[in-house]
Amino acid sequence: MKNQSLYNKFIASDRMTLNGAFRKAGTRTVAVVPGVKKTWPEARVFGFDKIYDAKGMDYRGPKFSWSWVPDQYVLSHFEKTEHARTNRPPMMAEIPLTSSHMPWTPLPAMVDWNAVGDGSIFTPMAKGGAGSSPYGNQKQVRERYRDAVKYTLTNLIQYLQKYGDDNLVMVFLGDHEPVPLVVGQNASRDVPITIVAKDPKVFDRISSWGWQDGLNPSPKAPVWRMDTFRDRFLTAFGPKGDAAAGRSAATDK
Repeated sequence: MKNQSLYNKFIASDRMTLNGAFRKAGTRTVAVVPGVKKTWPEARVFGFDKIYDAKGMDYRGPKFSWSWVPDQYVLSHFEKTEHARTNRPPMMAEIPLTSSHMPWTPLPAMVDWNAVGDGSIFTPMAKGGAGSSPYGNQKQVRERYRDAVKYTLTNLIQYLQKYGDDNLVMVFLGDHEPVPLVVGQNASRDVPITIVAKDPKVFDRISSWGWQDGLNPSPKAPVWRMDTFRDRFLTAFGPKGDAAAGRSAATDK
């Protein structure tokens, strides 16, 4: 949303949301939102069947600056509470990960997925020199940002490798471009967007999109607005869709 007024109008409307479309189709909709730390009354607009906020994840580890819950714990909690359930209905989950949120320090480290537990294993990582501020040094700022994004992507890839099955389809993207502190004042607002799946039929449905194989889109990848992606996604995978390794493009936020 461009401003608070537009957001308020959206909240007061009955506009269809992406997860609302899934719910209408009989799919269970779940929000795993570690960045939600207070009451979230606006959630009613989005129509989730279940919401796990920062306080509802049973996390017993330390906070990492702005991010209360490390990405690995968030995905581990989602796996245990939702994805691994037997005899569950089809599910759509929205999971905004927060470890790559500014200020990118201190940063958790990856642990064995079987050792994540209640999150207390992360306690030593939130202490010591790792939390020193990088903001007096442009080179350090960029390095910390790079490391944070790498950490988030490593979590996504490892989760897919460990828990992915033939039915799992993941769409992941950055929710906005990097801040000027990292990329300067005149950088593009585009962010990469990727669809990952094992079933090749997923990619058959988007073969006309012009997306490329792999997780890293080339400079020649198509650039779409987010509403364009939404409409094409619903058309391709909805009940009338006629027509994934991963395939990538870019989206203009």
